[in-house]
Amino acid sequence: MIVRKSRAEIELMRLAGQVVADVHKEIYDTIKPGMTTIELDRRAEARVRKAGAIPTFKGYQVGQDVFPATLCVSINHEIVHGIPSDRVLQNGDVVSIDCGATLNGYVGDSAITVVVGSSTPEIDKLLECTRGSLYQGIDKARPGNRIGDVGHAVEAFVAPYGYGVVEDYCGHGVGRQLHEEPQVPNYGIPGTGRRLKSGWCLAIEPMVNLGTHETIALDDGWTVITADHSLSAHFEHSIAITDDGPIILTSRGDDPPGDWIPGIKPVL
Repeated sequence: MIVRKSRAEIELMRLAGQVVADVHKEIYDTIKPGMTTIELDRRAEARVRKAGAIPTFKGYQVGQDVFPATLCVSINHEIVHGIPSDRVLQNGDVVSIDCGATLNGYVGDSAITVVVGSSTPEIDKLLECTRGSLYQGIDKARPGNRIGDVGHAVEAFVAPYGYGVVEDYCGHGVGRQLHEEPQVPNYGIPGTGRRLKSGWCLAIEPMVNLGTHETIALDDGWTVITADHSLSAHFEHSIAITDDGPIILTSRGDDPPGDWIPGIKPVL
């Protein structure tokens, strides 16, 4: 069942989303070579708890596997769900950081990908493409459109780059629970799938690989990597669908302006 949120609930979700946004801003400003991923996680947990929120991911259980941390930190060819550890970040690492925070019973969920230290044109293009595809998907999250419209917008934006759009993992509804209905794939056929309604809240999250779209799940029960060990990027926002257009609940203040057009065009 898809739960529609009231204006008051959407505001509560925005407050939870801002906790996550603050975590990402702090990490973006402080991440550097020599730091460990567990250090990032400790900083994130302290920030979440100082805001009166609870780390949503910590203790999250799938089957017998329990996630042990506040952040998912996925490096280079790791796509999602990387577990923080004593691993030391190196100059040039591509790091995807997914964070969830629960405040007043509602969840904020968002992800960014950053480069540690110096980058390359190839990496910059991958990140720009992935981030741009997120906003293309958000633009289609309007009442009357369908789930397939959102996924198709992501897929169509990435296609000219020749990158692989991950199909095995997808976005989702979000609210009182981290994962609610519906699922939101990053590919699709326009005009197909559930019809979107005002009050739906979704986490839209393109995962884009420099190589093939294929994935491998590691034996730790969580970490997912690219099958060909190519680099991967992941961007995510929690959004609310309203009659006036989509509202980004996890905005860090760096989103495209009013018309929702990313301003990022395919570079071939």
